Amino acid sequence: MLGVVVIGLVLTLGAARLGAAVVGRARAATAADAAALAAADSLALGDGGGEARAAAGRVAGANGARLLSCDCAGTVATVLVEVDVPGLGAIAQARARAEVRPECALDLPECG
Repeated sequence: MLGVVVIGLVLTLGAARLGAAVVGRARAATAADAAALAAADSLALGDGGGEARAAAGRVAGANGARLLSCDCAGTVATVLVEVDVPGLGAIAQARARAEVRPECALDLPECG
């Protein structure tokens, strides 16, 4: 009986750790997407790369992440962020890319 309880506890702890890792990865991906979109929005408004990086950093921070890098030039913003995964003492990273397509400002069918 004790063996069954121990096996059950080990499986439960393993599932909890796996769940925490999945949630951490999802949080990192969400923060990266939002930061890339903020940077691309800044580029679309005509701000330079410095302001785009600052916008990406603000949005990443608001989502509980740290901006590790932001390559914001021309019409493309690529960001890398990281978040702490509670309970695991680990860090999850995610990368996202957003592109400004001026032809899509008119809601053309090919932009869907």
